[in-house]
Amino acid sequence: MDSATSDRAALSDTADNGLKIVVVGGFGVGKTTMVRSVSEIRPLNTEETMTRAGEAVDHLDGVQAKTSTTVAFDFGRITLDARSVLYLFGAPGQERFWFLWDRLFSGTLGAVVLVDTRRLADSWYAIDRLEHHGTPFIVACNDFGGPLHSEQQIREALDLADDVPLVECDARDRSSSKYVLITLVEHLAALSAARLSAAEAAVSEAALAAAAPTPEPAP
Repeated sequence: MDSATSDRAALSDTADNGLKIVVVGGFGVGKTTMVRSVSEIRPLNTEETMTRAGEAVDHLDGVQAKTSTTVAFDFGRITLDARSVLYLFGAPGQERFWFLWDRLFSGTLGAVVLVDTRRLADSWYAIDRLEHHGTPFIVACNDFGGPLHSEQQIREALDLADDVPLVECDARDRSSSKYVLITLVEHLAALSAARLSAAEAAVSEAALAAAAPTPEPAP
């Protein structure tokens, strides 16, 4: 596995622009793995060993071989430049921890919804909550060697809008995970440009309306 974990120096005190991105998705889709693969620091994670006590609580179909699980959240960091830092939060996927998600979404720039194409239904809740919060997101299909689906089939199964980017990835691979984050940033930039353009058009329309001569009343 190509990991970005290193012994880099502590974050410079000149950094004053923290950007927050959340990685969400169903149980066992690779969120912890993705954060680990791209973080420049040793990621903070809250992995605990799974026990038989959780069998009656967690939905384990398709992930029976999983031996550990996130019980709070994962945290990683990427330095963009001298003043900008990207903070990554990986949300726990089990239903019993969904109450944490709303707090994690607070102040979030955008999100990655990581999905396992063998268990697409497990991603519906993540998409629903992000849409409810109005948080921009993209969808990344993690490679588990499952059945192949066309992009259109996946979009229809997840009821994705045409303007939501959909990409494939291998969460274990640093370059693949970086590509996912770059896609998200480009999506956010496009949304910001569209909002700015709409705002400028509204201002121009208002200015033209204000400058138009007032018609004189009929005699």
